[in-house]
Amino acid sequence: MSHPIKGEHLYKKFKKQVVLDDVSLTLNEGEIYGLIGPSGAGKTTLVRILLGLEKADSGDVELFEQRPTLDAFRSLGYMAQSDALYNELTAYQNLEFFASIQGLHGNRKRQRIMEVAESVGLEKEMKKGVAQFSGGMRRRLSLAAALIHEPRLYLLDEPTVGLDPLIRRDIWTLFRFLRSKGATMIVTTHVMDEVAKCDRVGLLSDGHLIAEGAPKELTERYGVATVEDVFLVKEGAAK
Repeated sequence: MSHPIKGEHLYKKFKKQVVLDDVSLTLNEGEIYGLIGPSGAGKTTLVRILLGLEKADSGDVELFEQRPTLDAFRSLGYMAQSDALYNELTAYQNLEFFASIQGLHGNRKRQRIMEVAESVGLEKEMKKGVAQFSGGMRRRLSLAAALIHEPRLYLLDEPTVGLDPLIRRDIWTLFRFLRSKGATMIVTTHVMDEVAKCDRVGLLSDGHLIAEGAPKELTERYGVATVEDVFLVKEGAAK
């Protein structure tokens, strides 16, 4: 089995605060991996290091079983916690821009724009300026931008924050569809009801990966009802 992304012994410190402390993480091909933890646990920093947007103080990262290269990064789809959209442009123009920088042109570009717009439920909103969008619509447009070039690996930081339950359900249906097509994804969240939708989860707390495994496996291992209870068991044992 190949491993699209691997981080080993990652350590990161900002001033006097240790954000990641000897974190190792390996994704298997074709799985949804949930990186779970409260705000401030280090989830975003870990994702940014795996992407090469932050540099770890120590440790190693591999993409597609090699040192990160430009070609490897082109096989990534990244959705940041903060929406990186252009308010002065329409939704269509935003996707057109992101498609162009990913090398899409002509009919293929137009086709992909409408495909991803439909996949996130924004196909009727493409002519609207992004400045008019609600927070939930902006999140969906950011997700569409990450999908535009059909990457092999997705790193999605809080992709469903601000979305209503029906849209969140549809987004997770899309995630499972992408997985069925061979994509691998890491999804950060602190929404515990999304945990069961992941193939495996890693529990991050105060910069430490305190537990990892399939959701059912974790609850059985620690004799608790939910993955949230695993947090309480592990953090209680550490005190």
